[in-house]
Amino acid sequence: MLVLTTAFWGGNAVAGKFAVGEVSPFVLTFLRWTLAALIVVGFAWSHLQRDWPTIRANLPYLGGMGAMGFGVFAGLLYLGLVSTTAINATIIQAAMPMFIFVLNFAAFRTAATPLQFVGYALTLVGVAVAAGQGDPLDLFALELNRGDLFVILASVVYAGYSVALRQKPPMHWLSFLCVLFVAGALASIPFVVAETLMGHAIWPTSTTGWTVLAYVTLLPSLLAQAFFIRANEVLGSNAAGLFLNLIPIMGAVFSVALLGERFQLFHALSLALVLGGIALAQRRLGQR
Repeated sequence: MLVLTTAFWGGNAVAGKFAVGEVSPFVLTFLRWTLAALIVVGFAWSHLQRDWPTIRANLPYLGGMGAMGFGVFAGLLYLGLVSTTAINATIIQAAMPMFIFVLNFAAFRTAATPLQFVGYALTLVGVAVAAGQGDPLDLFALELNRGDLFVILASVVYAGYSVALRQKPPMHWLSFLCVLFVAGALASIPFVVAETLMGHAIWPTSTTGWTVLAYVTLLPSLLAQAFFIRANEVLGSNAAGLFLNLIPIMGAVFSVALLGERFQLFHALSLALVLGGIALAQRRLGQR
């Protein structure tokens, strides 16, 4: 499930790049979660009725999870892809395990070792190399691509979502997904309004736009989210987060094959630092 999840999410960055000029970031986000909610509600209806007392008691948590992990994350990612490459976006997202670790430590005082700190420091350098187009000092020269900043912020947001999954109330996974899809769609509405007022809103009309929407609705939204939630239940957020390292590999392959993007030397260096740092940090990581 986690391997397929990373393939779908690696393809999500490529789909977001195809969406540029065809459907705007927050319109795509709104339509993605709205359609996902409409599809899943039929399967989840009996579970929603049974889980309603739990949903009502945990509505602030569920609303926040859907808003941040679905609405804000997806919107920021698609916004970042307007001005950065799909390869960069997927490499930067590989830092999610580092962000998950840091947030787990901050929220739950998860034990840390010196080896883990060294590993995550290497990961941070790898992200800086990718975002700085091979020169991490660009971060200090304020020459960082705005799109990369949006992707970094999106990664931090989703790491927070992943950590918070450990507090998921006891309810059927279909009920959980359906409520989060609705919350993600509702959270994106103010951003769609802002896009419209600024004259940036683009609604899908072409075959490309509708194909992108179909892909992000069915695979990264429905299947990948369900797989990731179930994997977190079985493995815990730290162990499940380790598999997110496959996202840049999948994304790089899809980006080169479908978008014709160039995989350059600094991408290889960045990927080696990110994946090597995460592998080093996870060597003695046995806790949930």
